[in-house]
Amino acid sequence: MNEKSVGLIELSSIAAGFSVADSALKAGNVKLMLSRSICSGKYMILLAGDTASVEAAIATGTETAGGCLIDNIVISNLHPDVLTAIGRTSPVEPKGALGIFESFNVATLIKAADAAAKAADVQLLEVRLAMALGGKAFCTLTGDVSSVQAAVAAGRAIIAEAGVLVNAVVISRPHPDVYREVL
Repeated sequence: MNEKSVGLIELSSIAAGFSVADSALKAGNVKLMLSRSICSGKYMILLAGDTASVEAAIATGTETAGGCLIDNIVISNLHPDVLTAIGRTSPVEPKGALGIFESFNVATLIKAADAAAKAADVQLLEVRLAMALGGKAFCTLTGDVSSVQAAVAAGRAIIAEAGVLVNAVVISRPHPDVYREVL
């Protein structure tokens, strides 16, 4: 399966989440990447596959969401580091500056992480989606200072445009203990 495109549906109801996940999966040849309850009593479904299949699955899921839809997104040609950073299970060796941007919602954060990864030569450390975060999401990344600044600016712009920016920072020379806490 070609997993270059992703789609995400964020819902205000856990019960609706299961129903929407079922209808979305039946609508297209997609792979279920995540389907879980998240903080603040919300539910998140992340699907991957070829663009047409993801678009069909997200459209069907959105139609069945009723009044529970918070947000949805389809990103074609997703930077491969984004899915890796979402599923990160082992730490990556940080090199250089540390960049962090934070969003009030999950869908916009994934779009921002994709923009950041495409904007500059950086390595995404983690994309954390609403678990133990009060429904918020954040992305951490590393690289040389100018690359991290460019990547964070790209991610920040996406989040700010959507009106869900919490904060964005670049730490040019983080203390090793800060990196230890990030990882």
